[in-house]
Amino acid sequence: MPKDAKPAYRRVLLKLSGEALMGEQAFGLEEATVKRIAAEVKAVHDLGIELCLVIGGGNIFRGVKGAAAGMDRVSADYMGMLATVINALAMQSALEAEDVRTRVLSAIPMQTVCEPYIRRRAVRHMEKGRVVIFAAGTGNPSFTTDTAAALRAFEMNCDIIMKATKVDGVYSADPVTDPHATRFERLSYRDVLERDLKVMDATAIAHARENGIPILVFSLHNAGALIDVAQGKGDFTVISDGG
Repeated sequence: MPKDAKPAYRRVLLKLSGEALMGEQAFGLEEATVKRIAAEVKAVHDLGIELCLVIGGGNIFRGVKGAAAGMDRVSADYMGMLATVINALAMQSALEAEDVRTRVLSAIPMQTVCEPYIRRRAVRHMEKGRVVIFAAGTGNPSFTTDTAAALRAFEMNCDIIMKATKVDGVYSADPVTDPHATRFERLSYRDVLERDLKVMDATAIAHARENGIPILVFSLHNAGALIDVAQGKGDFTVISDGG
């Protein structure tokens, strides 16, 4: 890391999809990908940023798909929450291999494998320099991990939510299928909702808007992108009240 690297934020919530941990696989966890992400998280942590994570579970089980296949929606959503705990434990192991002290706090109590979510405890962990991973979403069915990220960012008094995606920001259309898609530098929460841009679900966007928490969207597939955006550099889109 360059000696002149400076953090742009004090406390950050990083939102990762479960699919980000798959690498080139069709499902599950790819060890090399998890290790790479852990190394980038460590680099951000080494800047002095207090860091917490929310990780989805779509690489293992997605509640909506389970419900579509005929499963009870509530049961399917709980299964999806448990998948996020598996991902959280995997990331904790990878971070601790990088000598980053990490705690997993679950919204569904399971004290044999991790701590229950208690807001003051989570804040104290970060104040002590630990990375905190929030697992099991909000602990309630029908709410996505995007909504959990917006909720935890508010509870932790984070400066910003960093949403890692497959592309380097928010586009007018899918840049993979539409060569004329254009990337936005800045958007307002209203723009995202009215244009139905699918960055995060509407509940998450509304919650971030209500509490004035900006959302930064960037690509985790570009090596070093996380450390760049943590310094306010690189390619990304910022969603905020100002647009």
